[in-house]
Amino acid sequence: MKRKEEVGEELSNLFDSFVKKSIFKNKIALQANYTPETIPHREKQITQVASIIAPSLRLERPSNLFIYGLTGTGKTLVVQYVRNQLLKKASEIGVSLLIPYINCKLKKVADTEYRILAELINKTGGKVPATGLPTDQLYRKFIDLIDIKKQIVIIIFDEIDQAVKRIGDEFLYNFTRLNTELSKAQITIIGLSNDLKFLDTLDPRVKSSLSEEEILFPPYNALQLQDILRERAKEAFKEGVVSEGVIEKCAALAAREHGDARRALDLLRIAGELVERDNKDKITLDYVDKAKEKIETDKLLLAVETQPRQFQLTLLAIIEALKKVKRERKEDKVFTGDVYNLYYELCKKTKTEVLTQRRISDIIAEFDMLGLINAKVISKGRYGRTREIRLDLPTQLIEKINILLLNSLNQ
Repeated sequence: MKRKEEVGEELSNLFDSFVKKSIFKNKIALQANYTPETIPHREKQITQVASIIAPSLRLERPSNLFIYGLTGTGKTLVVQYVRNQLLKKASEIGVSLLIPYINCKLKKVADTEYRILAELINKTGGKVPATGLPTDQLYRKFIDLIDIKKQIVIIIFDEIDQAVKRIGDEFLYNFTRLNTELSKAQITIIGLSNDLKFLDTLDPRVKSSLSEEEILFPPYNALQLQDILRERAKEAFKEGVVSEGVIEKCAALAAREHGDARRALDLLRIAGELVERDNKDKITLDYVDKAKEKIETDKLLLAVETQPRQFQLTLLAIIEALKKVKRERKEDKVFTGDVYNLYYELCKKTKTEVLTQRRISDIIAEFDMLGLINAKVISKGRYGRTREIRLDLPTQLIEKINILLLNSLNQ
């Protein structure tokens, strides 16, 4: 066993190597929340968004705007860019604009109407407790806060579909009705959604009061992704770090997944981080493969971690049942009945409500669609039909998921 001093010295040398030999010049340029000076292949969308909200510079209320596009198609980037330019111009000409940004994907921000209002009030200069006040009192506080002078308030709800899934669409209707109670200020809503059919899911009265302008962001193709990566790589890495073919490979892999620029940037950034950990000075093609594997593993773990409790119990039952048959019968498959028996025991242990076998069978089918397992329906003659279940996960990942599930269910 190494002495504490030896371990300390090794860590000091490790940290020194990261400080002195970094291949990065500005790593933040590869992160999703970075707003570059230029946004390739989104000039048309930038002009569209700017044209719709430009009347606010004359203190006229712009139309509500909904922006659609799959993940990584530049929606947030474009809106934040236009927002920053608009605020800059408003400051130059002395016009009062407020443009609060709400990320509806964050549960602690957008899992209740109260929290959304509290976040808005905090971002527009007020202060309210995290809980405790009636919601109508918060609306009144928000109105009092913004209606002090003639101004336009443009509220950006990013991933608005996530908030609606959790709390319904009533809060959107309430926001559209606020303009009737304002005497000086006026409110416009900009909603961003990954769900292309989002508006169709809304209550008709909400839809009619919201859907004034819509913009669709198309996916990037492989060549466009290459342009984006080259621009960012110049900012992010020192010269000569990115080997030939790396940009093209990252772009090609991301283009397969509906042209997701965020994924392309993640691949390049994580490849760079892995190179540094190996104390190398060049990103080669094999590091892109390693980055892809790491991203897929992390995504899978996150998907498991965020599943509802009943899903987690079912998945744990599948893993435990497969471990059991492997020990006892050297087999790598189990059936729905085996899983349900173990699921039942886990529910009793964790004091969780027990679902019916039919519902657990539905959950197993959902896991099959997610690609976590392979569940084949087979006939057992007069005993009916069942599912033959095998795990469809890399071996090294199964134990990680097992530990994650145990920790999550014991919290």
